[in-house]
Amino acid sequence: MEMKKDSLQPIIPFEPVALTTFPNTDDWICQVKWDGVRLLTYAWGGQVKLFNRKQHERTKQYPELCDLSSYCRASSVILDGEVISLVDGKPSFSQLMKRDALKAEKKIALARQQIAIVYMVFDVLYLEGEWLTKKPLIERQKILEKVIFPTDQVQIVQNFPDGDALFEVVEQQQMEGIVYKDLSSSYLIGGKDDRWIKRKVDYDLYAVVGGVMLEQGRVKSLLLGLYDQQGELHYIGHAGTGKLTQREWSAFAELIQPYQVDVCPFVEVVERMKGAVWLQPIWVVRVKYAEWLPTNKLRQPSIQAFVEKEPTTCTFRQ
Repeated sequence: MEMKKDSLQPIIPFEPVALTTFPNTDDWICQVKWDGVRLLTYAWGGQVKLFNRKQHERTKQYPELCDLSSYCRASSVILDGEVISLVDGKPSFSQLMKRDALKAEKKIALARQQIAIVYMVFDVLYLEGEWLTKKPLIERQKILEKVIFPTDQVQIVQNFPDGDALFEVVEQQQMEGIVYKDLSSSYLIGGKDDRWIKRKVDYDLYAVVGGVMLEQGRVKSLLLGLYDQQGELHYIGHAGTGKLTQREWSAFAELIQPYQVDVCPFVEVVERMKGAVWLQPIWVVRVKYAEWLPTNKLRQPSIQAFVEKEPTTCTFRQ
């Protein structure tokens, strides 16, 4: 299969699956799951283009990766990896989003000076006219080490043999998680199966429900809050996913009717609250989340359960 400049179509990258049991043999390796944006580099005919997991082009957003010769010995290649931005030595997704969302060249040029990125490369799929996806991962990694020479902005993701030990370190550093990979596995374009297994660190807290968004009489999402030292309730985000069943969502919609109030219980009122139904802050939920954003909001919150807990104990200090 030839890769031609006028007919290139970005691929959908292979994805890991989430399981509750993890391999522990010499046939598997583990890698840090960097909290960034999946990014594939396509180089051919003297041109370089970058696409994310959803096949959206990101070439303009990360121009420092377009000088292929500064980090790669190949002229025709497809690399798979993740672009990250470090804050205090740890990846910051919210920091990276400040660059990823930009479109104007002047703003991108300014952001390039203010927000440094690192491209963490973990696979090579195509090299000098040959597709490598059917080769085992162990061979692809050897090829990757030959074609990539690490720089400040491009690194090869490191392998680790002990998943439990790596996960413990990642958890202590409050990072996203790890990925187990079968060294004998091929790379399935557009695939998602247990040749790669992700193990994410779960962060959780207890939050107060201060309101709901309704859709056709059902609860679409909960508006969550935490109390500060002065006893004021601060909005920390919406959550509409998690472990609650449709029946539980419907039952909650009926339960809240006597507890609706006219005044927003949160200190903040933001645009995303438009159309909310305000509630007395008497319900508490356990919430999992990916990270705290600099705006004091949760990233990727999901509801795990309603719990019997005093709402005033749901503070930022918990």
